[in-house]
Amino acid sequence: MEPIVEAEGLTKHFGDVAALDGLDLVAERGKVLAVLGPNGAGKTTFIRSVATLVRPTSGSLRVAGIDVMEHPAEVRRLIGLAGQYAAVEPAMSGRENLVMVARLFGHGRKVAREAADTVLEQLSLTDAGDRLVRTYSGGMRRRLDLGASLVGAPQLLLLDEPTTGLDPRSRNELWQAIERLVEAGTDVLLTTQYLEEADQLADVIAIIDHGRRVAVGTPDELKTRVGADVIDVKVGDPTDLPRAAAALGEEASIDAVAGRVAVPVVTGADDLVTAVQALRAAGVGIEDIALRRPTLDDVFLTLTGHTTGTADQSDHQPEEVAS
Repeated sequence: MEPIVEAEGLTKHFGDVAALDGLDLVAERGKVLAVLGPNGAGKTTFIRSVATLVRPTSGSLRVAGIDVMEHPAEVRRLIGLAGQYAAVEPAMSGRENLVMVARLFGHGRKVAREAADTVLEQLSLTDAGDRLVRTYSGGMRRRLDLGASLVGAPQLLLLDEPTTGLDPRSRNELWQAIERLVEAGTDVLLTTQYLEEADQLADVIAIIDHGRRVAVGTPDELKTRVGADVIDVKVGDPTDLPRAAAALGEEASIDAVAGRVAVPVVTGADDLVTAVQALRAAGVGIEDIALRRPTLDDVFLTLTGHTTGTADQSDHQPEEVAS
């Protein structure tokens, strides 16, 4: 069976800026693929290309074996899209929003109502279904927005940074809703800059940077690339970060936002003692130091040299709708 999404050599240029620069990426059926990267890495451009909202400059892109550029209308029948912000009508009830979207998909009144009821139940919104959306919390609005992308029963659900702006409780609620959809058989492709989100939801993670794929694998496979354990150092003075990294060796990576330096462990706990001695010898003040398992943060820093919050402008270009 063909992959649900397959991109080969995909490029997209906005003037002189390459938002996608020869991207190769495959999303297999039955697995959640998370596309992880910093702001400006090309995540939104990729998801909008799959959704037929942006026409790639070159390369090939297929959804369920269908060429996105040659047959965009056919692709649109297979997908549901939830963007970064909830796009629901606050003056209507949750059920009315879903019925309206189902009718736009071409369903008759009865089928539209049945689809709305099913989605409300899937997302644990049945009790709030007849309330006006303006009375919903942020997390409830995001779940309703997710539901609007489901009333057409898509084969593939596209989620572009689905938990942007949500508080931790609302984020967890949305994660649970997505997990239930996956268990029910919905294929999911999501973009995120939240490492915890990718770790929680994804079977496979693709890390992209500057429009190119940097690495792909399961969360555990990617963490293994960093090493068995990591020494994590919080310096007292952020200006000491370069000196701390130099003292810990060439494999050390800097997280300037958090004021931390991380380095893979070679022999175990003895390395912790060696690291403390090296930092003291270099005159670096240590606020905190610990030995821990690697995280996706370590993977990202090791592979890209910066954090997921680092921004450039390559993914913030004018919209272009494909024909």
